[in-house]
Amino acid sequence: MATSGNDDSKNLDNLNTNIARIDALTQRLVAAFSRRQPKRPDLQGPDPTLYLRAATAYWAEMVNNPSKMFEHQIGYWSKTLKHFIEAQEALRRGQLAPPEDNTPDDRRFSNPLWKTHPYFNFVKQQYLMSSQAIEEAIASLDSLDPREKRRLEYFGRQIIDMLAPTNFLATNPDALERAVATDGESLVKGMENLVRDLEANDGELLVTLADREAFKVGGNIATTEGAVVFRNRMFELIQYKPTTEKVHETPLLVFPPWINKFYIMDLKPQNSLIKWIVDQGYTLFVVSWVNPDAGYRDVGMDEYVEEGFLAAIEKVKEICEVKTINTIGYCIAGTTLSLTLALMNRRRNRAVKSATFFTTLTDFSDQGEVGVFLSDDFIDALEAEVEDKGFLHSFFMSRTFSYLRSNDLVYGPAIRSYMLGETPPAFDLLYWNGDGTNLPAKMVVEYLRGLCQQNRFAEDGFTICGEKLTIEGVKVPLCAVACETDHIAAWKSSFRGVAQMGSKDKTFILSESGHIAGIVNPPNKKKYGHYTSEAPIEDPDAWKAAAEHHEGSWWPRWEEWLRKRSGRQIPARALPEAALAPAPGTYVVADPNAADG
Repeated sequence: MATSGNDDSKNLDNLNTNIARIDALTQRLVAAFSRRQPKRPDLQGPDPTLYLRAATAYWAEMVNNPSKMFEHQIGYWSKTLKHFIEAQEALRRGQLAPPEDNTPDDRRFSNPLWKTHPYFNFVKQQYLMSSQAIEEAIASLDSLDPREKRRLEYFGRQIIDMLAPTNFLATNPDALERAVATDGESLVKGMENLVRDLEANDGELLVTLADREAFKVGGNIATTEGAVVFRNRMFELIQYKPTTEKVHETPLLVFPPWINKFYIMDLKPQNSLIKWIVDQGYTLFVVSWVNPDAGYRDVGMDEYVEEGFLAAIEKVKEICEVKTINTIGYCIAGTTLSLTLALMNRRRNRAVKSATFFTTLTDFSDQGEVGVFLSDDFIDALEAEVEDKGFLHSFFMSRTFSYLRSNDLVYGPAIRSYMLGETPPAFDLLYWNGDGTNLPAKMVVEYLRGLCQQNRFAEDGFTICGEKLTIEGVKVPLCAVACETDHIAAWKSSFRGVAQMGSKDKTFILSESGHIAGIVNPPNKKKYGHYTSEAPIEDPDAWKAAAEHHEGSWWPRWEEWLRKRSGRQIPARALPEAALAPAPGTYVVADPNAADG
């Protein structure tokens, strides 16, 4: 009996402690929400007229094809009612067991209770039936414009995913089990995680994906040895220390996207593309873009080309005392490299010997999944936002890309952090994913309007530095690497852009996996394969039909292509003694948002 009394006293103490913690956390929660700045409602979701047009299309289908619509409705109600009756009948008989469950496997519902417990199984089956009914209703709207229909499918799926029973404590068996097992400690830790994220983002809810204390740029990630050898207001130029006695005469310059930071290619030695390239015997330079603030309001695509790409190319030529260099452009930097090459062709500037494009779009006629955010409602709102602030805060880009994979990058992490009370994992790629960058106001509008929406570079011409340029102006030998499941730069769209380029020497490689994993795919992992094809670079489907699949990384195949265009072997170039800073430099760690509050 004494032991029981001690246990009761201990439990009461734990309860009082947790209540006090919750009270303190609640005060912090209210304070964090009070710092939240009002956001433009037109940046929080699509124009409401999208749903009005969907409703109009639905009623039009009801009038024109009532039998099809009634069939959908009757099918849905019959399934849900049948399932409800089966569950009620089992309860009436005292059988605490779920009815038959033929729903497909879904990793959100991996807890065995979703199959075995009558309550959770009932909730799951009803949710999946409703989800299917919504998707079928949208699919049946034949009179809706195809572009509008794709947007409705996307935002419909967002609503479906948001309302999943796993996202609510009362219908999440994992969270309830953890709460019971820890005497509620998991819920208190979850609230601590929630408050931490709100405080870190001034009242905005942005789930922390990785342990922010586990990594330091230049400490345990982005550690390949090198030095900043040039700096202007747009970028720092990093030259990497050679690891071979001899190198190819033609240096290689990498332009990473300025939507993110360059060290995705240098997370750790085992998967560092930067280190791997250096180890193959190349003099490697990488651009590290500035993270802009409101002072960069008037910086547009002209400045990125003239003060960024062209300035870096000339500096590498000067340092290495060569007339030509090889280049790489990743994502938006690949798009801009294409513009730069077309401009150089117009100016008869032959400084670039070859170009490699990673996940690059130059023909935006099919915008893929990102296209749902490229309609006028969102672009108008973004234009108003950057006109007001002078730049687009990294928060918006991070949230947009996260919701393209909402279950993996929003709801799943939120459940683990806020309901299960888990500490975010020490995962370098997710740390990088959360280390976002701002975008200059003028550049955002020019890129989204002229390139993404109006597709000028692939059609009637896009003007850079006073010259109207088209995609046919890209004439240097090129190799393009696209990724099979890329949700940002769809591989077929990338292929179509390459097909229109004016180069007579084109190579296309299709990597398995997505926008990041398909590129950061070191040979030692032997994880994702790739495709090559001898078919003409004209039609993506015909090219893929004739393609040969190869096991493992595309890196060695691409390096063989690059080697043939990199000249003779010479003694390795040492880093200059008067460097501005050691790699990874200062721009990559500067935080222009710190002063924003």
